[in-house]
Amino acid sequence: MNILILGSGGREHAIAWKLKQSPKTSNIFIAPGNAGTVTVGTNLNIAVNDFDAIADCVRVNNIRMVVVGPEAPLVEGIVDYFRAKPEFAYLKLIGPAKHGARLEGSKEFAKKFMIRNNVPTAKFESFTAESLENGYAFLETLKAPYVLKADGLAGGKGVLILNELSEAKFELKAMLVDAKFGEASSNVVIEEYLDGIEMSVFVLTDGESYQIMPEAKDYKRIGEGDTGLNTGGMGAVSPVSFMNEELRKRIENAVVQTSVNGLKVEKIDYKGFLFIGLMIVDNQPFVIEYNVRMGDPETEVVMPRIKSDLVDHFIACADGNMANSRIEFEENAATTVMLVAEGYPEEYEKGKEMTGFDQTEDCILFHAGTKLENKKIITNGGRILAITGVAENIKDALAKSFGNADRILYEGKYYRKDIGFDLME
Repeated sequence: MNILILGSGGREHAIAWKLKQSPKTSNIFIAPGNAGTVTVGTNLNIAVNDFDAIADCVRVNNIRMVVVGPEAPLVEGIVDYFRAKPEFAYLKLIGPAKHGARLEGSKEFAKKFMIRNNVPTAKFESFTAESLENGYAFLETLKAPYVLKADGLAGGKGVLILNELSEAKFELKAMLVDAKFGEASSNVVIEEYLDGIEMSVFVLTDGESYQIMPEAKDYKRIGEGDTGLNTGGMGAVSPVSFMNEELRKRIENAVVQTSVNGLKVEKIDYKGFLFIGLMIVDNQPFVIEYNVRMGDPETEVVMPRIKSDLVDHFIACADGNMANSRIEFEENAATTVMLVAEGYPEEYEKGKEMTGFDQTEDCILFHAGTKLENKKIITNGGRILAITGVAENIKDALAKSFGNADRILYEGKYYRKDIGFDLME
């Protein structure tokens, strides 16, 4: 079948790379794609929020499946758009409808969903500009550090973790009154800080049944030792060394089953990925967020560890047949190190020529912020290239990721040199 993947990042490159391995795949199209996706399919110059142009593309290219990579078109209702058109009744859509996408599109909606369905999470309250004083009072009931989350989509930048009460109050006002994150922070969720270790669990669900994919841990901060500003992700590791059978069962029983059961009970139209961000506190899982798509850079370590046919799983998901689809894992480890632009996640320059690709070996290069210009690969984003190593263990996989990171060259290159070290201690 012909498959269309929406998006332009490392996540979409990794999904396309995996789908291409299936004998059921005829042609892959990526809209808009990047300099790396051209090696696994055909790039189309279509924006992910241009639904009419995407529909034309589906018609012209005889697309039978659409995989939605990023969250924005899901929150904007691309699945509902296609479902409303009888001519696309045959189309297999991977991604939730608009109502389900609110699990990522609204932090408040997600937290209330968790409470209604007995999903373990930190205590919270939400506030608007009109209830600013109440927000101050709630902050005073909490212990530092203080967690402030913009309710809407803020490009991965809407979460603040602050150590001082005065600073937390200042930032709350900046978010609510001064629109620090625009419309996304017109409503702010303040929640209790959980002190533990983060990890991510990925579920493919048809809204009733599910399959759990390989877990991962990503590294959000720009600086080594988890210091500095939050980013979209500086690297990832799969599996995580602290996962044991007891914790695995707790996560499935307390988190995955209750979350999917909530989708079923509330009749939420959901056929796609459910990314569950967890904080493990004293071997107990708490949900810190839902995403309604795969994570990036976690996808770059999850896809190489999937042994079974991803197209088969997507078909089962779209057809409501996940109960009979079993995802098989490779018994190995995968790690990825993200090369980023100088200055990221704040101001940075694009348009830097990249070289050294022919010097890399024994790794998978997943492009994120790149484009082709006069047959040259040029930087085109903050997070530029994910370098994935696969081996029997994390240590050997990291050696491949770091070794090849040194071989890619461009002006202002930066990457964290401590990805995964905490899992080997």
